Amino acid sequence: MTLQPILPWWLLAPAVALAILFLGWRVFRSARDRSSGPLREWLFRSALVLLIIAAALRPGFPGGSAQGASSDLNVFFVVDTTTSIVAEDYGNGSPRLDGVRQDIMAIAAALPGARFSVLTFDSNAVVRMPLTTDTTALETMVSVLEPQVTAYSKGSSVTIAGELLAERLKAARAGHPERPRLVYYLGDGEQTSGKPPEALKVDGGLVDGGAVLGFGTQEGGRMKDPGQRPGGDVRGNGYVQDRSSGGARDAVSIIDEGRLRGIAAGLGVPYVHRSAGDLVAAMMQQADPGDLQRSPDDTGLGGRTELYWIFALAAFLLGLRETSLLVRQWRRLRPQEGART
Repeated sequence: MTLQPILPWWLLAPAVALAILFLGWRVFRSARDRSSGPLREWLFRSALVLLIIAAALRPGFPGGSAQGASSDLNVFFVVDTTTSIVAEDYGNGSPRLDGVRQDIMAIAAALPGARFSVLTFDSNAVVRMPLTTDTTALETMVSVLEPQVTAYSKGSSVTIAGELLAERLKAARAGHPERPRLVYYLGDGEQTSGKPPEALKVDGGLVDGGAVLGFGTQEGGRMKDPGQRPGGDVRGNGYVQDRSSGGARDAVSIIDEGRLRGIAAGLGVPYVHRSAGDLVAAMMQQADPGDLQRSPDDTGLGGRTELYWIFALAAFLLGLRETSLLVRQWRRLRPQEGART
């Protein structure tokens, strides 16, 4: 038998201890007074509270099948918002960011009921959206994602979000250790900080599944400058300029799949290159956490046999008894019709 309490242990344990101490004290007082009526009532109330506590602990046996197990997932999207994410080599000259947006929403549609969070990184890493089941908020957040303005960029590292991601994963595990945590890293692997990227600081056991999704081509693509208006100005043609050779020419961003595979190895998830038109189903099969793998002829997910409902039902019946007693006492205390005030 296993327990999956509805609240974290650090919050549930003190509340249970206080309830048991109070009920024990009341039963002891009633027994010492040798009054069978109050003692019987406090024994019933103690049983009611203990049944509620047992239901809150969610006892169960591993095994069985749970069709809605995706509702027990915490999903973290780590999104590259450096200028290179708008390089125009996705599909028919579209920016990579279009593919990022499409894949995020496709993953959300494939995991109904899951909780989603969005972290972005460029020169800094930021939590754009905390964990939520609101896919409308997720869609709104994804639709307004824009790259960092080139003029403000001081170079970016592909692993700058590692520390922030580790913090959010640890918080999710502490709050709900029973929920698997999936991480989807979406980027092109281009390192522009001038220093080799540091390893992602994510402890083992924090990531249960996910994938690193790579966007871009070896031929590369030009990048619209987020700091310029469409049509360009006297400084250029609206694209980021490369002046490293002394002249000015359109800069080209090229995917670095070697770095992306290294990030995937650090997270313990597969690397998948994404191109326009690629279906999300094949990628999702690779990205499922091990304990939620589906077999070809099984549409269910690994689950458990819940027992909390037995205790909840018994508590409900005792609660009905307590309610009827309260209603009876209220009727006795209510002034009779015509009685003087």
